[in-house]
Amino acid sequence: MIALADISLGWKIPLRVMAAVLGTALAVTAALVTREYDEMSQNLEAHAKSLARVMANTLVAPMLHDDIWRAYEIIQSARDPAAIAPELQADVVLVTDLEYRVFVSSRPRMFPIGSSPASQGGAYGRLRAAMLEGKPTEQKVIDPADSSHYFVMSPLVADGVALGHVVLGYSKISFLPRFTGLVGRAALVTLLVLIVIMPIAWVSARRTGTPLLALADAMRHVPEELEVARLAELPKSRDEIGQLGDAFVRMVGELKQKQELESQMLVSERLAAVGRLSAGIAHEINNPLGGMLTAIKTWQRHGGDDPLASQTLSLLERGLDQIRHTVAALLVETKPEDRAFEPKDIDDLLILVEAEAHARSVHVVVESSLTTPLPLRATLLRQILLNLLLNAVAAAEQGGLVQLSAAAKDGKLKLAVCNDGQHIPDEQLAYLFEPFASGREKGHGLGLWIVYQIVQQLNGGLFVESEPGGCTTFNIEIPYVEPV
Repeated sequence: MIALADISLGWKIPLRVMAAVLGTALAVTAALVTREYDEMSQNLEAHAKSLARVMANTLVAPMLHDDIWRAYEIIQSARDPAAIAPELQADVVLVTDLEYRVFVSSRPRMFPIGSSPASQGGAYGRLRAAMLEGKPTEQKVIDPADSSHYFVMSPLVADGVALGHVVLGYSKISFLPRFTGLVGRAALVTLLVLIVIMPIAWVSARRTGTPLLALADAMRHVPEELEVARLAELPKSRDEIGQLGDAFVRMVGELKQKQELESQMLVSERLAAVGRLSAGIAHEINNPLGGMLTAIKTWQRHGGDDPLASQTLSLLERGLDQIRHTVAALLVETKPEDRAFEPKDIDDLLILVEAEAHARSVHVVVESSLTTPLPLRATLLRQILLNLLLNAVAAAEQGGLVQLSAAAKDGKLKLAVCNDGQHIPDEQLAYLFEPFASGREKGHGLGLWIVYQIVQQLNGGLFVESEPGGCTTFNIEIPYVEPV
């Protein structure tokens, strides 16, 4: 069973408001009924006292003349069988002398003349003691707890001398029908009021809870989806709920900044790791590279005239020189001078990737409109294209297609390398250019990171498009300045 604390605020607030409205209505109704009951009791008591005084004054003469019949007519005239308010009619009327003997009564069979009412026992037995309490000429109200009647006693006084008492007995449940009718009418009015108020209270409570529900829904996206939480529709008001929404937006913004800072720190740690790695291998690579390049230049100056050998050594020289600049780009320490990028550099790259493409039966297609050298560092551009082409060949389907497009327009070199391989999921695109974030088992995760670093050095832009069932394309734009 669901606990009350686990119920949604969308239901809890309206239910509590409805309970408050219902409780208030019942409390008001109970208060009104209680007040009406008290007023009825007070009216009955006031009427009884007034009637007792009138009867006491009227019965003085019959009692002095011992006129029992006249006294009986008087007490009977005080009873109206067709009274509008039956609860105001006395149930028992007794006229007694000072010795508490019946002079006349409205129930002569129950209280014969000359008998003592105390013989009936119960409350009638305590009336005599009540007569002796206080002043003889004082009017008294007696309400025995164990009796269904309460009594009003008024003294019969002639010329300051007490002759006896008039006792009016009223049933405690005589006005129960009237009270029941009052309760029924009050309940009906309360029900009608609730029928009107309840829907209004329900709608109002639901509207009150809506901002809280929106805030709770936004909180459920923290911390996994901070952007969704930040863009959530929250209450815009100056009350406490609106202030809470503003504080939540500020908190989400700070959390997002914290996540971005943590991401930057993670990238910095990876960069530091790459720096330590590259610093360790730079010395081991540069020394043999220098020796090989020196040997090639020596052969070019003093070697033979074999065209094929010269062409091969020239290709080796450019490749070794590219390795040296690649180490420099990996270290991100220097910006050595370099030659301009030429159309033949693309031909060299095709030769370098030809063996890998042939092994996977991948067809490499080049669409280049470049005809003249560009004022861009050739080694860095060769490194960009070599990494992208090798990645594209490795990602392409067996026997698939890799396409390289190159064009220069409006002071920008536009490169695009696409393959027909597997689609890159969106969750991997966010980490594609981080170091050691390789999506292949044999990849080391540095190629695309190096590409990104070089593009940044050249003030260019890099973005990726990958569609399911389509091509994955790496687009690069690098600005350059035309020579004057």
